[in-house]
Amino acid sequence: MGKVVVDMSMSLDGFIAGVNDSQKEPLGGGGAALQHWLFNGQLESRHSSFFKMNPISREVFDKSVDATGAILTGRRTYNVVGGWGGNHPAGVPVVILTHQPPEAAPEGDTPISFVTDGIESAVRKAKARAEGKNVGVAGARIVQQCLRAGLVDELHIHHIPILLGKGIRLFTSLSERIPLTVKETISDGDVTHILYSVERVGRVSD
Repeated sequence: MGKVVVDMSMSLDGFIAGVNDSQKEPLGGGGAALQHWLFNGQLESRHSSFFKMNPISREVFDKSVDATGAILTGRRTYNVVGGWGGNHPAGVPVVILTHQPPEAAPEGDTPISFVTDGIESAVRKAKARAEGKNVGVAGARIVQQCLRAGLVDELHIHHIPILLGKGIRLFTSLSERIPLTVKETISDGDVTHILYSVERVGRVSD
């Protein structure tokens, strides 16, 4: 059975985006530096020519995409990226947790579902869509909800050597200690990929 995996780029001081993120500037002021590693190489991802990376980072990225069967994120992320124009770059189904689904979604090849009855239901829906592969979780609020509910198996954090200073933090509203174990560390110059397992997590029944 697949895992629930948080996969995010993050500054050393804990930010995943800068201030004033918008459709025009999805990563906010200064936030583009957090994903520079996805575009600063010569090798295209096997999954999309949109991404060009160094060999080490491409292997990390493609391995993650290979294992991912669905994406779970929130309405704010969906709005900021304009619903990916209906075509998420990962090429897998996307589940959006929201209080109110949009009246219309962009037309495209990506199946997008909207869940309104809580994080546990959203994870179940994403697992069903993933068909045995991993569920990739993105967006600060959704990540925090999943962690508080004990639903996350692993954190794949791409640490960027920058102090962003302000913006959107990944772990802002966690109030309890969550033990982690470092499973793998891979350095590639301007990014360090660290795989953490999350200890004592709960499980969502299928």
